[in-house]
Amino acid sequence: MFDIGAPELLVIAVVAILVIGPKEMPNALRMAGRWIGKIRRVSSHFKSGVDAMIREAELEEMDKKWQAQNEAIMAAHPPATAESQMEPIRPGPDSGQAEIERAAEPPAPDPARQKPKTGGDSPDTPAPPP
Repeated sequence: MFDIGAPELLVIAVVAILVIGPKEMPNALRMAGRWIGKIRRVSSHFKSGVDAMIREAELEEMDKKWQAQNEAIMAAHPPATAESQMEPIRPGPDSGQAEIERAAEPPAPDPARQKPKTGGDSPDTPAPPP
């Protein structure tokens, strides 16, 4: 940023020691550190504020773009009007309501699939010897 090298820092340190003096140098460095810390905090606060403003501007821009895209989609595909909407199905005598009720009932047992009761007239039971 400032592009200060070793020779420049040496010149600054020598001038500071001559002007401030060796006794006051620790206090001067401490004060310089505090001021640098304050400057860094203020600059980071300023940077975060600018970043927040940029984000808000981008969000507003995206919102406008989405609104325009939504309007274009709604213009291309208008919502259905009341005349073009289908009427709901109302149950009637021939609407299949009886079939729905029959489907809800448990099925009746099939006599062909039932196991025979104990007895001799079934094909599974052997016939008695003559």
